[in-house]
Amino acid sequence: MSDTFRAILARKGEAGTTIALETLTEADLPQADVTVDVAYSSLNYKDGLALKGLGRILRTFPMVPGIDLAGTVRTSENPAFAPGDRVVLTGWGVGETWSGGFAQRARVKGDWLVKLPERLSARDAMVIGTAGFTAMLCVAALERYGIKAGGEVLVTGAAGGVGSVAVRLLSRLGYRVVALTGRREEEAYLTALGAAEVMDRAVLSEPGKPLQGERWAGAVDTVGGAILANVLASTAWGGAVAACGLAASSDLPTTVFPFILRNVALLGVDSVACPLPARQQAWERLADLLTPEDFSRMTHEVTLDAVPALADDILKGRVRGRTLVRL
Repeated sequence: MSDTFRAILARKGEAGTTIALETLTEADLPQADVTVDVAYSSLNYKDGLALKGLGRILRTFPMVPGIDLAGTVRTSENPAFAPGDRVVLTGWGVGETWSGGFAQRARVKGDWLVKLPERLSARDAMVIGTAGFTAMLCVAALERYGIKAGGEVLVTGAAGGVGSVAVRLLSRLGYRVVALTGRREEEAYLTALGAAEVMDRAVLSEPGKPLQGERWAGAVDTVGGAILANVLASTAWGGAVAACGLAASSDLPTTVFPFILRNVALLGVDSVACPLPARQQAWERLADLLTPEDFSRMTHEVTLDAVPALADDILKGRVRGRTLVRL
């Protein structure tokens, strides 16, 4: 095998952050106990910010972006892993403060890795990726709170990565899913994923009353801002909203009314530092709930060379479903 490999590398100079494809060696990787031959990564919203030098995502330079990866263990000093093990990694600052997945090779801490369920290939794992893993955590949060199958659940940002997987998972689990999107041209796509209804984002985009008609048993919110405030205001008594994103805004212009008059819960979901047992359980459930047809329907595959040019598309909401990066 070659001692060199290709990677996207971010460097910081006097003119700002530059992004370029480079040829690296293992000496360029950080010190850790497991080296992985990366088969696939994926493009997430946070990656778009990193590639454009926005949002202070990249905090160490030079840095390989890419917040997730899947592949095969190349070498290991960690007793939990052996060469040939199929693994997936999301979170833990990879692609932010630690060399990430937009490279053909990665060296990471074994404590961050999850062995792939037999039913998932590395490609499947990155079709799911950080976005799908986060969607599964959101669904699990609603379940733990007691939101039962059969209830009406809203998914915001439904045509994006987290939203697409959330729509599919909730539909498969028996919820009536309403998909909120600003892209009406994606209605057929969202219906195929299992949405019973597709709602125009404009309905919830403007500031609304602090309490509105009770509709949602639960919701998965990926956007924040006025939309999240309106979702909370229209969630039924005893309902819950799992919030995991801020694609529209990090602000939350709401009041205490939904919480103290309707017993509504706002459930924050973080996938970065999720403990290992919860990670393993989430990946097992994803393997059970998603099918090869789902992976095909939600996925657009690109090579490493194409990734930098796609940053604007994901930040401006022009990407449907999941963008798979073949290494």
